[in-house]
Amino acid sequence: MKSVSLFVCLLCLSSLSAEEHFDQTHPEFWNDMMREELRRATILSPIVKRADNVILFIGDGMGITTTTAARWLKGQRNNKTGEEGFLTFERFPYVAMSKTYSVDSQTTDSAATATALLSGVKNNYGCVGVDGRVQYDDCETSHGKHVDSVLHWALAEGKSVGIVTTTRVTHATPAAAYAHSASRNWENDFDIQNVYGNCTDIARQLIEDNPNIQVILGGGRSKFMTDNQTDPETGRVSSRARKDGRDLIQAWLDEKEARGVSHHYVWNASAFDDVDTQTTDYLLGLFSDTHMKYELERKDGPTPTEAGEPSIAEMTLKAIEILRRNKNGYFLLVEGGRIDHGHHLNWANLALSDTVALDDAVTVAATETSQEDTLIVVSADHSHVFNIAGYPQRGNPVLGAAGTGSDMLPYTSLVYGNGPGYGRRNITNDELG
Repeated sequence: MKSVSLFVCLLCLSSLSAEEHFDQTHPEFWNDMMREELRRATILSPIVKRADNVILFIGDGMGITTTTAARWLKGQRNNKTGEEGFLTFERFPYVAMSKTYSVDSQTTDSAATATALLSGVKNNYGCVGVDGRVQYDDCETSHGKHVDSVLHWALAEGKSVGIVTTTRVTHATPAAAYAHSASRNWENDFDIQNVYGNCTDIARQLIEDNPNIQVILGGGRSKFMTDNQTDPETGRVSSRARKDGRDLIQAWLDEKEARGVSHHYVWNASAFDDVDTQTTDYLLGLFSDTHMKYELERKDGPTPTEAGEPSIAEMTLKAIEILRRNKNGYFLLVEGGRIDHGHHLNWANLALSDTVALDDAVTVAATETSQEDTLIVVSADHSHVFNIAGYPQRGNPVLGAAGTGSDMLPYTSLVYGNGPGYGRRNITNDELG
């Protein structure tokens, strides 16, 4: 009742009518906003008990300019100007900054940053789940220098664990949760065949060394299939499939069958939708031979050429429904991995749309859990050479032009410092967005 009374009193301080209250040209609009923010701050009370559940969201490459532009895009897609809105995680009560250097690099990569985020130990560029004594791409230096992650700690406490990603499940960020490798690129035996030393590829580590990960959802079927198996969606044998004859998908199925636990392997959206989370203990979903599609390109269901993929929000919900059945709690890692890929290509619309999709997943998690027993953390792992330029008017389309430069050519609001989109050219007749 105290917080409700305070809120009423704060609104009473405004002298505006209901119509005037939403006029941003009037000082009281901003004063009322300030009072509301102060109200939120004064009633904030830290929850000091230990969380039963932890959900860590990582937006790969999701720097500050990305979250800003994605916020605008989200608002504009809802017929707002965009600047006034918030991503769901921007309304969380606590915000912090982190430094993302690695032991050997000023600008690091997703392998080293994921290792730091998940284990608390900084290491070298390109390495996953090992400490800073391991040199990148050097198998021999990695023996005996493994670091455990929060996923392993959770398992040791009897909790359930899961991984959701839009990349291959053997890619850098998810791999750091369960694998130990001197190279993020050693995803299957094809990738490691010319490496000197006795090191196991990441896909094998996932299946053979981590049988208790209850939920694994993402892409990367080719890393688990042999070079004589046809992919069920593409109808082709991957040129980078396994050469050792190990069918790791079947190995996963055989291990679960031997233990007598309820399990499902799915590779398309319809089979995923049919999974009953109340009767399923283990779920493996590999929805693409490589990375999953960008959100803008994703299809929900079957087409003549595609089987369809679930969204990151749908995967997050399914994972939570399975993992929360454990009374001891759970740890869930969710990665919006294709934000990074969109930026590498300088395709801002792809990167920002995947950021909004990740935020949708955060919304699902916040709705499906209670802050009384669940800690939700949202973080980037690194940023990109991505910036916002010029002095566009309020509500200017975030994917549109921002003005005209001194060379009398129009320029876009969103710019890249290198890559295929870097540099000046005449975009007058381009279809932007």
